[in-house]
Amino acid sequence: MKPTPTPFKSIHLNDGKQGLPKNPRFIRDDRFAALCNSIRENPEYMPARPIVVDESGVIIGGNMRYRACKELKIDPLPAGWVQMVDGWTIEKKRRFIIMDNRGFGEDDMDMLANEWDMVELIAAGFSIDELAGFVDDDTDDDAPGKAPFMCPHCGKEIE
Repeated sequence: MKPTPTPFKSIHLNDGKQGLPKNPRFIRDDRFAALCNSIRENPEYMPARPIVVDESGVIIGGNMRYRACKELKIDPLPAGWVQMVDGWTIEKKRRFIIMDNRGFGEDDMDMLANEWDMVELIAAGFSIDELAGFVDDDTDDDAPGKAPFMCPHCGKEIE
């Protein structure tokens, strides 16, 4: 069956009333803005990491992507952006919720600093605090004409 667009009103956030705990993750303003920007600039990525709902339309994965799409007024959600799982037990849904919200890996900060551009990392959602120390510190901080590195999204200076 070919995927079809999903009207916003047909899916909803988990309110904790379906025997499932509410989503344990949240997103702060600057990261939420980065997520919205990412979806706006790269909508083709959404099918690779869709919003996951159960047969009742309860979101069990992708709460923040849902909120970002709502903020961006994307309605209906394009085909492939929502994936429905059917027949999962409450226990299986609970396990999926916690596993979907648990980051198992760690970032190799040395690799990020040496192989990735600072603007790319900020656009991907890294915070300025996480990237502190990435800017080459071999220059004299008091040198005239030294331009500070500015976050392209929030305008904050990265020290």
